[in-house]
Amino acid sequence: MTKNKRKVIFTPVSIFTKYIQNEEHYSEVIARIAKVRETLWIGTADIKDVYVKQDGESMPLLGQLAALLKRGVGVRLVHAKEPGPNFREDFDRFKILTTDLERVMCPRVHFKMMIFDLETAYIGSANLTGAGIGMKSSLRRNFEAGILTNDPELVQPAIEQFDTLWMGSHCKNCGRQEFCGDRIK
Repeated sequence: MTKNKRKVIFTPVSIFTKYIQNEEHYSEVIARIAKVRETLWIGTADIKDVYVKQDGESMPLLGQLAALLKRGVGVRLVHAKEPGPNFREDFDRFKILTTDLERVMCPRVHFKMMIFDLETAYIGSANLTGAGIGMKSSLRRNFEAGILTNDPELVQPAIEQFDTLWMGSHCKNCGRQEFCGDRIK
């Protein structure tokens, strides 16, 4: 796992911040994953076998992440607990995930964020689950809220929080090490 501290020097041509709610998590946030050019960082407390639409068909989000890795995109995933058997089955179908996906489990992670190319961030309430951010119907989906922004004043602190956790800065003095099956440091 790479442990480089990054300082973003990014000034967007046009700054935007958009309030995201409910099904917009799928159409506005998940839709951005396929367009990532260099890096995708995902932080979530819970992760399940989310499915996405691609070329008119449903496929596991893990398949989309595998495609990004094949294109040379760096993908980091931080989550709080071990996913269920359906996730594991999908994970095992895409061999590149075992070699190229940078993944860490930290039982203290409760933030939900995605950072796209170190330029745009989603920060909100939605876990990476079907009910939180996936393709569930409006009658079964969670009520979620968040923001999607490229404002450096919001993106930079999100990058720093994610990267600080990723580098294991909290691990030495963590009070939950007995629950950590994936120590960073």
